[in-house]
Amino acid sequence: MPVVLVGILILVLPAHTVLAQGDPMLVFAVVTSLSKDRKEVKGQVYAGGKVMEAVLIPTDPIKNNLAWKKLELCHALRAEAWQVPEGFRIVSIRVLNAGMLPMALQGLAGDCLLKKALEFAPLVD
Repeated sequence: MPVVLVGILILVLPAHTVLAQGDPMLVFAVVTSLSKDRKEVKGQVYAGGKVMEAVLIPTDPIKNNLAWKKLELCHALRAEAWQVPEGFRIVSIRVLNAGMLPMALQGLAGDCLLKKALEFAPLVD
């Protein structure tokens, strides 16, 4: 009888931890800093009606996603993510045009793109 109880607990506990995570929330972000290995990306994130600086951490399927591998500074993102103490754990991602971001992030994206263009302007003659 105790073996059956342990078996039931093993089946129930993982399901309970998954349910505690809940549904991912919709977030928008502008990438402001990249790590070389892209294990995490820093950015200005719009979530829950406010803008904050946060770390975006990809889940394993996202690490192999072409959109994540090709991320650059100033890219605008739409993602579904769970908020964790370290930042946001990304479960789905889409790269957007900066005009598709919420108004609170459009100015940040524009400033970032101008700064990026001015850094490369001396190289163009």
